[in-house]
Amino acid sequence: MKKTDSVHVLRAAVLGDREAFGKLVVQYQSRIRRLFLHLTGGDGELSRDLAQDTFIKAWMRIGSFRAAAGFSTWLYRIAYNTFHDHNRVNRLPFVAMDSVDSENVAGPAAPDDRMMDFHRALAVLSDSERTVILLFYIEDKTVGDISKITDMPPGTIKSHLSRGKKKLSSRLRDSGYES
Repeated sequence: MKKTDSVHVLRAAVLGDREAFGKLVVQYQSRIRRLFLHLTGGDGELSRDLAQDTFIKAWMRIGSFRAAAGFSTWLYRIAYNTFHDHNRVNRLPFVAMDSVDSENVAGPAAPDDRMMDFHRALAVLSDSERTVILLFYIEDKTVGDISKITDMPPGTIKSHLSRGKKKLSSRLRDSGYES
């Protein structure tokens, strides 16, 4: 865990320091929103709502944080559970949006048509494959971190990565993209 994260987490957990927690929100908000943006097929409003729910849950549970995993892994675990709780209740299939809301999304902005093609390609993946692909390639999480976030064994994660990559490659090639 980064030293600044440690200080902010400690201040938030022990002292109930909202300002310290606010700094954590500022640091991680765009990453969490980006994950949700990809998981929801580009639905910016739902992504913002889910991110807000994630940070509310994190604030409510900050006292239970144990440094066995890094703060970001713990936060992504909350985000993962928030997303799956939302899907369980709403039972919505993944649908790539026709337009993508890229506001407040970390990373270089891609042209809208490429982002839409990416979201359409994500639609061919199972929920587990999509989550693992996004955490590994977009959020730069290790297999070990993804295992902690999703509770999947590392071998399953590697299988999802391999299968998901093949499906994405095939779909993008069919859409006219080179390998």
